[in-house]
Amino acid sequence: MQTLDKLNNVQKAKLLHALLISEMPGFLAYVQQLSAYMRVNPEEVRKVWKDQLFGVDFWFQLSEDTARKIKRYGKQLEKSSSLFADQLFDGYGALFLHHCLTTYTGQGKHSDPKFKMAVDFFFNP
Repeated sequence: MQTLDKLNNVQKAKLLHALLISEMPGFLAYVQQLSAYMRVNPEEVRKVWKDQLFGVDFWFQLSEDTARKIKRYGKQLEKSSSLFADQLFDGYGALFLHHCLTTYTGQGKHSDPKFKMAVDFFFNP
């Protein structure tokens, strides 16, 4: 196994999923809710979008891509660490999912306190 600083986003997400699989249904539901909010309220998102690394339209695209994948793979994402990581944390999509992990745990939506610690450990060094 590689050291933590050598793991990429897909590898980290796979470990997070495998270690805390019980949190995945709630997290994926949250991601879907966030994507739906962005789809329904684009002007609200645009109002608060300031001084970001990239444009809001790219963020909308990442959100929609993620929502499509969750809809396509459904419950399989809850059960398979590899599918979860490969589909959601590969490429630029990892930026949106990192945001989702951070807001999900920051808002206390998770049921297991270890989930927040694991997200911080893997994704917020």
